Amino acid sequence: MVDAEGSHEALGRAVIFLGPPGAGKGTQAVEVAREYGVKHLSTGDMLRDMIVRKTPLGLEVEPILKSGRLVPDEKVLQIVEQRITQDDCKQGFVLDGFPRTLPQAVGLDDIIRRCGWERPLVVNFVLDPKLLMRRLTGRRICKLCGEVYNVHERPPKVAGRCDADGGELVQRPDDREEVIAERLKTYEAQTRPLEEYYRGRGALVDLDGAAKPAEVAAQLSRILSAR
Repeated sequence: MVDAEGSHEALGRAVIFLGPPGAGKGTQAVEVAREYGVKHLSTGDMLRDMIVRKTPLGLEVEPILKSGRLVPDEKVLQIVEQRITQDDCKQGFVLDGFPRTLPQAVGLDDIIRRCGWERPLVVNFVLDPKLLMRRLTGRRICKLCGEVYNVHERPPKVAGRCDADGGELVQRPDDREEVIAERLKTYEAQTRPLEEYYRGRGALVDLDGAAKPAEVAAQLSRILSAR
């Protein structure tokens, strides 16, 4: 909702973005956090911050990450709880990429309940797998400045070259079809059950992730205003 001066009211809750890799969650999460003046949180950033600051939890998880193992849900939930109970999250926050599994979702609900917040709003980015594969495999990144293009949806003016600095555009190893197929398989197995969990709790709203970014942003604005 927007007040008379054109600024948004506080979120006052957690907003969780669900959806497969490449659905555009990160881009929209940053924008929503900026518009509402709240924090955009990712577990990766939380983990790195605690390791840099050498907090007790950071010291615990650092050797786990260095060994290539996954951080146990219990530790991840502790890290999330420490972060979202800080003062800069009192007006709400946007979670991108968390929770990833059903146990994480249940644990997060428990944390939110203990903190006295209302239940989270979960926005589910829905996208056809074929379109998602096309979007991800078409992604190219400038080796010089990091600008992102897409050979199908946002091609450069000159094939293979960045519009800004002429740098070579490359495909990341993670954007190869076989790698993406494996990531989507993992998503289906681990994260898709979260949709049923949150839908059953009346907390989930579907969003058309295939739309253009501006329309996705407009959909989000309507969803957040209505809730």
